[in-house]
Amino acid sequence: MISHIEALVNTHCTDDIWKLHTAKMAEYGFDRVIYGFTRFWTEEFVGAPEDIMFLSNLPDSFTLPFMYEGYYLRAPMAKWANSNVGACSWGAVRHDPEKLTPEEIEVIEFCNNAAVTAGYTIAFRCQLTRERAAQSLIAVEGLTQDEVDEIWERHGREISLFSNIFHFRVISMPHSYGRARLTKRQREVLEWVGEGKTAQDIATIVGLTPATVEKHLRLARQALDVETTTQAVLKASLQNQIYVNKS
Repeated sequence: MISHIEALVNTHCTDDIWKLHTAKMAEYGFDRVIYGFTRFWTEEFVGAPEDIMFLSNLPDSFTLPFMYEGYYLRAPMAKWANSNVGACSWGAVRHDPEKLTPEEIEVIEFCNNAAVTAGYTIAFRCQLTRERAAQSLIAVEGLTQDEVDEIWERHGREISLFSNIFHFRVISMPHSYGRARLTKRQREVLEWVGEGKTAQDIATIVGLTPATVEKHLRLARQALDVETTTQAVLKASLQNQIYVNKS
């Protein structure tokens, strides 16, 4: 246990943290994992798909429709995670047809066709009101929900601990989500804007012309899909793309 925690803490790349986490979850019988995190949640909206950090080791035939056709918005466990914190057996939510809407039943049928039939969902505690984060642990094909519940009875505390450490580590990493990462120069000029500097100020500080500074700001706005530079600074900060350790 200690060695895995040390590995999670000392790894400084999202891809490597994800590999460590999914490998550890597979040891418990959960060979497929979906993780989602947004800082743009409201009661009516969880954020545009490109603004959600979405990690999955399922095949694209499942992941792409689940994410981009909106299945995740209608999934019973996702709805549960929006208003709860902690771990929940899928049997507690999705196996009572009388409590499910037609849209939720459609999602369950989609999942069943991909052998996504038994598992647990963890909704993580978030610090900000517009943050939401959750993880679905999908059991090895062939395991029943009763068998998964038995696994959780024995190992649930360990799984939850490892998952929470993974969550806090991965959200501390710089992320561009579905879009291209900002370049070093784009990050630099946005940081100076965040310090209250004008384009003329920034040009003098970094040794560029004001027109070149404006070009980098424009490209940063395009990469972040925002309209104003103020929005760009906010979004880049939320994604941990600026004010990061350059060493």
